[in-house]
Amino acid sequence: MSRPLVTAYVALGANLGDPIVAIQKAIQDLQALVGVRSVRCSSLYLTAPVDSSGPDYVNAVAELQTDLTAPDLLAGLQCIENTAGRARPYRNAPRLLDLDILTYGQGVINSPLLHVPHPRMFERAFVLIPLAEISPEQVSDAQMQAVAGQAITRLTA
Repeated sequence: MSRPLVTAYVALGANLGDPIVAIQKAIQDLQALVGVRSVRCSSLYLTAPVDSSGPDYVNAVAELQTDLTAPDLLAGLQCIENTAGRARPYRNAPRLLDLDILTYGQGVINSPLLHVPHPRMFERAFVLIPLAEISPEQVSDAQMQAVAGQAITRLTA
């Protein structure tokens, strides 16, 4: 018996290798993930690193319809990251691929492995602008105003 579908939002980012290809491949991998029924993705955006270093990032946000639990979704995202060659040498290191659960339905999760909603999502234009593109009701005008000074460039429509 399958579980009811939940809408989850996932942030995608990369700044090493070919980040556009990495994000496009990650979107394909999300669509192929067992338990994910549909994926809708924002445009790709270019942003300077925030609390990080290295080249500019390519970012996007994907909306998933899934029957996976939040921990199982996290495990699937980490598998996609690992397959892409993700290393975690230190906090906020430049990366080949980064996938973060932003929201999972209306759930609030505070565990050692997962915090939902993502604790810094409302501080980052590279999350809020693509999220607002695909689901405007998820982001308030005040939240958008709070990140208005952060540079971000839309790469694709």
